[in-house]
Amino acid sequence: MKKFDLKAVKITLKIILPAIILSCAILFYSGCAKINVTNIESRGTNIVCFGDSITVGFGAPEGKDYPSALAKMISAPVINAGLNGDISSEALKRLDTDVLEKNPLLVIVEFGGNDFLRQIPLEETVSNMEEMVKRIHAAGAMVAIADISTSIVMGQYGKEYKALSKKYQTAFIPKLLDGIVTDPELKSDFIHPNAQGYKIIAHRAYRAIIPHLNQNSILRSLRGKM
Repeated sequence: MKKFDLKAVKITLKIILPAIILSCAILFYSGCAKINVTNIESRGTNIVCFGDSITVGFGAPEGKDYPSALAKMISAPVINAGLNGDISSEALKRLDTDVLEKNPLLVIVEFGGNDFLRQIPLEETVSNMEEMVKRIHAAGAMVAIADISTSIVMGQYGKEYKALSKKYQTAFIPKLLDGIVTDPELKSDFIHPNAQGYKIIAHRAYRAIIPHLNQNSILRSLRGKM
């Protein structure tokens, strides 16, 4: 009868156990998150909020924008890459310098409001959004698409953005402004939120991205131990 080699067993377990734990973690966290987003193992560092005046925080005091509120909820650094009045075609021109060069872990993409106001065809806006997603993914970062439609306006944008999110497996933040643009107590003017409104937006963004950030953190931690 062959002698039981306890030392060999311990060595084998030391080699295969991390892989088993990693596989279980992937299955568990994939079940917890609604969708296993593209680049879930992103090696980036920063959360980049890429958008227009809604991202800038127009109408609220400095430091009361939604990226600043979001930064207080998560451990990763948050960069505000918003630009007042920006449209999707112009945003593409600054994508490299304002987003891709910032070592993004995840990028929240929020555009469409100014396209709508300027009557830019929806298909052009969606095409620009798609190009942003593709380029961010190519850089290795996760994406969260912010749906700027509400229950009373821009409904088709929401449908198109949701389809885009599904196609490219991104996180999705539904109806970012719903209930805010119709409540005077949450607005600074006809369109823009006030500090309280931006805080609500931050919570909506947080709920959409935190499962994926947690999954990313676990996977990176486990891979670092292998």
